[in-house]
Amino acid sequence: MAIIGKIREKSVLLVIIIGLALLAFILGGYEKMSLSSDEGIGYGTVFGEKIDPIKLQEDIAKFEQSDRTEFQKQQREYTQKDQDASSDKAFNFRVETTILEKEYEALGLDISDAEFDAYLYGTDGFTVMPDLAQGFIDSLTGQFSAKMLQKTIERLQSSAKPEEQKSWADSKEYYTNKRKQEKYFSILNQGVYVTKLEAEQEYLAQKEVKSVSYVVRRYSEIADDKIKISDAALKEYYEAHKNDKKYENKEANREVKYFDVTINPSKEDSAVFNKSLNTIKSGFTTTKNDSLFVLANSDVKFFTKQKAAAFRPEGDPKAKQGMTYPATMDTVFKTASVGQIVGPYIDGGNTRISKILDFNTKLCKVRHILIAAPKGDANKIAAAQVKSDSILKLLTKDNFAEYVTKYTEDPGSKDKGGVYEDFIEGEMVKEFSDFAANMPIGTIGKVKTDFGIHIIEVLDRKAVKFPILAVIQKTLVPSQQTADAIEDEVYQLLYKLDAKIASTSDVKKKVELFDTIVAKAGYMSRPLQIQENKPTLYGFTTPFAENKILTLAFNEESEVGNLCSSPIKDKNRYVIAMLSSIHAKGVPTFEEIEKQIEAELIKEEKVKRFTAQMVKKSLDVCAKKGNTQIMKAEVTFANPQIAGSGNEPEVVGAIFSGLKNGARSIPLKGESGVYVIRLDKTTKAPATANYTIEREQLLAGLKGNVSGQARGALMKKADVVDNRRFNQAGIRR
Repeated sequence: MAIIGKIREKSVLLVIIIGLALLAFILGGYEKMSLSSDEGIGYGTVFGEKIDPIKLQEDIAKFEQSDRTEFQKQQREYTQKDQDASSDKAFNFRVETTILEKEYEALGLDISDAEFDAYLYGTDGFTVMPDLAQGFIDSLTGQFSAKMLQKTIERLQSSAKPEEQKSWADSKEYYTNKRKQEKYFSILNQGVYVTKLEAEQEYLAQKEVKSVSYVVRRYSEIADDKIKISDAALKEYYEAHKNDKKYENKEANREVKYFDVTINPSKEDSAVFNKSLNTIKSGFTTTKNDSLFVLANSDVKFFTKQKAAAFRPEGDPKAKQGMTYPATMDTVFKTASVGQIVGPYIDGGNTRISKILDFNTKLCKVRHILIAAPKGDANKIAAAQVKSDSILKLLTKDNFAEYVTKYTEDPGSKDKGGVYEDFIEGEMVKEFSDFAANMPIGTIGKVKTDFGIHIIEVLDRKAVKFPILAVIQKTLVPSQQTADAIEDEVYQLLYKLDAKIASTSDVKKKVELFDTIVAKAGYMSRPLQIQENKPTLYGFTTPFAENKILTLAFNEESEVGNLCSSPIKDKNRYVIAMLSSIHAKGVPTFEEIEKQIEAELIKEEKVKRFTAQMVKKSLDVCAKKGNTQIMKAEVTFANPQIAGSGNEPEVVGAIFSGLKNGARSIPLKGESGVYVIRLDKTTKAPATANYTIEREQLLAGLKGNVSGQARGALMKKADVVDNRRFNQAGIRR
């Protein structure tokens, strides 16, 4: 792991972090905070024990470094949101590691020195792990070199530098834990078994077919508002069923209702903006200094005439961030002439005016072999020259791919036969790019760059027309006058809500008033459920807004009906929120499930009405009564679908529960309606004594689910509390 990084003269932690990231299961995002709490529950608990903040901080640093490096490789910006995601992965890794360590300890599961060495070097039945196999390759054989790995380990172990010793210690810990995890889940897999009887039942469930005719009266035939359920009936049902598992609150949570008012530019703002664009366009047309004009007028201060800076249409896989134009304008740009002004046009929510400076007209495809030699290392450069000359003497078009596999030191193209394609002139380093753009197709030669010696074959070159642009980018924003007017409107609306809601003590009416007033004002009220053990908020752009919502929902004085004390600013909008419900874990209150109960009782009433109309009636009579038609379907027990009606497991179960050929069922309550079924024919499964295929299918499915199910069960058993967001907001430490 870290040894690979050392060999490549990169961060000693890089590969460790990538490995760690593979173990993490991703949950949600949160705003990163410092890790200094020593009291309370800190940043979370596992089995009631606080997560070690020091270890968590170490994990966060590793994941952030790994993700930053990966983003750099992909030439992507590593944003605050990405940083939060890295922190989430670190938290989840720390949780899983803590849980599994307890499992290893309980089982006495360990890794001996001999097993570790075999695992690392790929002996005694083990295969070499891909990261090591790629990191320690003999340049002559092109194969994994155990000697290179061993020498590197010995050097790091005996190094006088503490960071190098730690790099090996971290690598050893990672691989040890990786092997423990493999053994642990292997043990669980060994406990999975499928009996012959189960395989036989699966065979029959798949092969036996019931041909049926049916009539269905769908619940949608009767509008819900045509059925009235009394309060007494609702409460009676609640008392009888409140302990049913389906109603249980799996986790304590709170619901906030909120709406937002966006700070948008007014018509007057748009008029002023458009006038300024016309002035800019006129000046852009006549200016003699494009660079200074762009820097003076554009919100984004960027100007270049380089060939590599050509723009591509949006959606082009080779396009660089910010260097695109709308795909719908592709013809406009490609038929324009140098010096022409294009725009104003909208691109990514911004307004752009572009001037054509030039065109990049060559799209290249090559394959190459890199003999690496760092800039400034004369000995390595000389050796690379000699090696490349010897390869070049033997190289042909026919053996080029073979030589790429054997000799290239460019990991970015090795798996693709050394091929780089669809790059424009100037996009690669100059020497490489010049060769690709100017040498005749089919030419094989070599060039020297800062990376080493490249042996290149020019495979193809296409004529394209990608514009090089000077871009003035402007964004329409609301004026201060507009922003002030919207702020006044929001405060007035909050004042109205507060006055109306404070006039009643009925919790249910408070929530209804909020929805009604918001709707009359032309906005939409949205619910947001927040779990107490893992508070995650979606739809907000700033930590400030998230913290305000969390405080409203979870501070010590929180009560249903409480409004935010002032409008919450969330970048370009104001948010007004109210705590609308508090759900404790376990048995729900009547108010929590009242709507759900009402829907179920309405459905039951529909079942009664349809049953009365269909009982002891033929399919023809049922169809006429319901103004519908008799439908046909082929049904198996393994797939409880009824053609034309969807998933109906209880109805299919009834079909396979003793209904005889030619017989008609009683009215059956289904998911989408009430059915009367006639069994027309049963096609028995072909006789067989071999259920191997079914057994293997069932076993593969069960084993494939072992890891996920075990993790889920362990997480539930561990009663994990993610307290990071509460800690940051100062609600619960």
